[in-house]
Amino acid sequence: QVQLVESGGGLVQAGGSLTLSCAAAGSIFSINAMRWYRQAPGNQRELVAAITRGGTTNYTDSVKGRFTISRDNAKNTVYLQMNSLKPEDTAVYYCNAVINNHYVLQSYWGQGTQVTVSS
Repeated sequence: QVQLVESGGGLVQAGGSLTLSCAAAGSIFSINAMRWYRQAPGNQRELVAAITRGGTTNYTDSVKGRFTISRDNAKNTVYLQMNSLKPEDTAVYYCNAVINNHYVLQSYWGQGTQVTVSS
């Protein structure tokens, strides 16, 4: 059994910062890509940022220069540092990881954490 546990969401004023964390726990052999998605009310879930095991990163255009994704492979944890937050960043943020659980390579999701940016 593998679980992704997220933390770090909350309420912040526009221009502020938050850091999200997502720790994978359970029967883990290795973790490949780790990603952050977000979903605002009435919108589809969108990919925000991704990082490979080797550290290569990708971002959606709207967060480039403001968000930074990183990971600690020893801790099986991925982070999302969010700076210069805007009201349009308000959403539920989900982490996703492609994990080898000793049997198969499988995609896992966290439970989601709410980020609210007030104007």
